[in-house]
Amino acid sequence: MIDRIIYYLGFDFVRYALIVGVLIALCSSLLGVTLVLKRYSFIGDGLSHVAFGAMAVATVLKLASNTILVLPVTIVTAVILLKSGKKATLKGDAAIAMLSVSSLAIGYLIMNVFSTSANVSGDVCSTLFGATSILTLSKNEVILSFIMSIMVIIIFILMYNRIFAVTFDENFVRASGMSADLYNMIIAVVIAFIIVLGMSLVGSLLISALVILPTLAAMRVMNSFKSVLLFSAISSVISAFTGMIISILASTPVGATVVLVDMAVFVTCVIIGKVKE
Repeated sequence: MIDRIIYYLGFDFVRYALIVGVLIALCSSLLGVTLVLKRYSFIGDGLSHVAFGAMAVATVLKLASNTILVLPVTIVTAVILLKSGKKATLKGDAAIAMLSVSSLAIGYLIMNVFSTSANVSGDVCSTLFGATSILTLSKNEVILSFIMSIMVIIIFILMYNRIFAVTFDENFVRASGMSADLYNMIIAVVIAFIIVLGMSLVGSLLISALVILPTLAAMRVMNSFKSVLLFSAISSVISAFTGMIISILASTPVGATVVLVDMAVFVTCVIIGKVKE
């Protein structure tokens, strides 16, 4: 098996996929901690559905890069959802449910009515659940993903203290003279970047698992914000790398395999947490 792994690592497309996959997992885990603690984890699911609808439109329009349309639409929606989610829980839930199903329906309808492919069902399934597209990335796509991921990481590092404060006590942030709404908007924009990046790895329906599962696993065995953050980041990167290696060796779907590895880590952490009690 080791020989096979070394053999596959000799190919550029495998190395590209692993680099992008690890970066996406790292970015997802960083923002996932904040979203879960702020009870905004539903945003990941809603944005992934919106991104699917936008990607369907971009595909029909035959844009040179789907990101040109998908990223702005996802960012705008992220800001809107974050504001609606802060008001009333029921309204927020209703808004996300309506937006999710509507985006999926519109995207699927557009891809069928204005089909540009002979295999519409295959294209839809690949977009929703991920495909081997992560294994066919060009060098330019890898560079773009690398730049976007580094931007997310730098923003998180530079704003760590403010993100920490906004996560736990927005009133304190406002009392300190800082703009909580501004930092929430930045968080929304960053998570939009992550959703768009993650769709190439696990698909639009599974990306929320990549954001949430590492954080939930970390919270079962760690107590402080920093320890949860570090554990989440490390476990997410290891799970993504392991899942992609398993996928390549066993010829299984990349996205589903990565999510199942994350799920296995979560179950393990739950058991460890119970034993520690």
